[in-house]
Amino acid sequence: MSEELQAKRVQVLKDFAKAWNDHDINALMSFMTEDCIFDGSAGDEVCGTRFEGFEAVKAGYQKIWEVFPDAAWNEDKHFVNGDRGVSEWRFTGTMADGSKVNMHGNDLFVFRDDKIYIKDSYRKNRPPVKAD
Repeated sequence: MSEELQAKRVQVLKDFAKAWNDHDINALMSFMTEDCIFDGSAGDEVCGTRFEGFEAVKAGYQKIWEVFPDAAWNEDKHFVNGDRGVSEWRFTGTMADGSKVNMHGNDLFVFRDDKIYIKDSYRKNRPPVKAD
């Protein structure tokens, strides 16, 4: 892989992270392929919860902001090797009952050209801290 393509893909991951923090679904989806896949961190399936296709992935992403209206991914680091990428981050958010979460996690990516084909999310399983 050329250094130029690798640098471009790292920038995609940085811009993708910014779109998450901006809660900008249109910007976020602009980085995804039409036939994209999102494997969420939690769910009944061995892969968590799988969302397949542009509209399903979009709905899955939006659900995260519904559960955590102040969701933020900070302390992010990104790297790419070939058609694979990794983002590491610290997630914080507040649930409707005021409980707060604060955990480390990462996303594994598969690229197709300049777009993300698969986003596979992992996070530490820490219980929320109840509101005072």
